[in-house]
Amino acid sequence: MDSLNLVAKNMVVSFHYTLKDKDGQVLDSSSGSEPLAYLHGYGQIVSGLEAALLGKAPGAQFSVVVAAQDGYGDRQDQLVISVGKSEWTLPETVGVGEIIELQSPEGHVIPARIVEMTDQSVVLDANHPLAGEDLHFEVELVSVRAATQEELSHGHAHGPGGHHH
Repeated sequence: MDSLNLVAKNMVVSFHYTLKDKDGQVLDSSSGSEPLAYLHGYGQIVSGLEAALLGKAPGAQFSVVVAAQDGYGDRQDQLVISVGKSEWTLPETVGVGEIIELQSPEGHVIPARIVEMTDQSVVLDANHPLAGEDLHFEVELVSVRAATQEELSHGHAHGPGGHHH
């Protein structure tokens, strides 16, 4: 088999996937759309899935369970914070379950889900919604090709299923 067609660092990999929770409920899928394309070896997908794809050839179909720590990480209690209503600056129309953007002292944007609202405070959870969960993937590897110099310099895949400029 031609080693150029195997998933490895600096290769653009396109694949279809279905992500399920532990109970088999579909959480996300590329079915009915373009396959997801990414530049392998650059941390653009969860590390456990990237590791499972390494060395595979186009046409491979497999299932893999990615442990929480190799997916979106373990839940971190310190990422659940309570903000006093007096510090609340968002519109009154924002409610429980919605995602808002917080800004770190360094200027980074951090998405957080509103989990509780009282007259005195708002509780926000900045954990990824799938933090602490094992991820159950069904994968079909569609294509593998060498990345172009432009893709390598930009650090991501271009074209269908990848980033477009």
